[in-house]
Amino acid sequence: MSNWYSSFEKIIGGGPGGKKRITVVRMLILVGAVGIFFMLIQSYLPFKRIESIEKLPDTAQTSEEVFKSGQSSSSSPFESIEVTLEERLKEMLEKMVGVGKVDVMITVESTEEKVVERNLSTSENTTDENDRNGGKRHITTVTSDGQVVLYQASDGQQPLITKVINPRIRGVLIVAEGAEDAAVRKLIIQAVEKGMNVVPTRISVVPSKQ
Repeated sequence: MSNWYSSFEKIIGGGPGGKKRITVVRMLILVGAVGIFFMLIQSYLPFKRIESIEKLPDTAQTSEEVFKSGQSSSSSPFESIEVTLEERLKEMLEKMVGVGKVDVMITVESTEEKVVERNLSTSENTTDENDRNGGKRHITTVTSDGQVVLYQASDGQQPLITKVINPRIRGVLIVAEGAEDAAVRKLIIQAVEKGMNVVPTRISVVPSKQ
């Protein structure tokens, strides 16, 4: 093996620039030997095959989920009250004679208000003062304090509620089949006025498309 390599170097190294050619050949042989060494090591080492690239999330689906979560998070007490009133009014109106399918939109100005019982106590204090000119003045200070009355319930102490004020309705829009008839439209307005305590100027009733 060494005799063959020596003969090979003599052939390559002949003529001008022979030493440089021998150096290049030695470097190529060294690089090739290192490459073969790593290939042999890799063939004996265990490795795990990657079956497939993990599927990326669907952009459209992700956007839709974010939009839905945004809608749910933005739900307010006003919206829940409006939806409940709309469903109840729709159910009642569709039972009326001459009224077909109904769509209702209600807007409210406030939520439900609860008035609690208070123990009111009032104190009055009067002070007489003399000014530099010999005049007199009376100063009366009135202080009022109201402590909430509590009662014992199964889940602890709760405030005593004396009155519940329903939400104030800002406006009612009704789109109904049969509302093109003036008599039916008048009945709808009267029903909403009496049933929901809304003035007629805040009620709009229009016929739906046929």
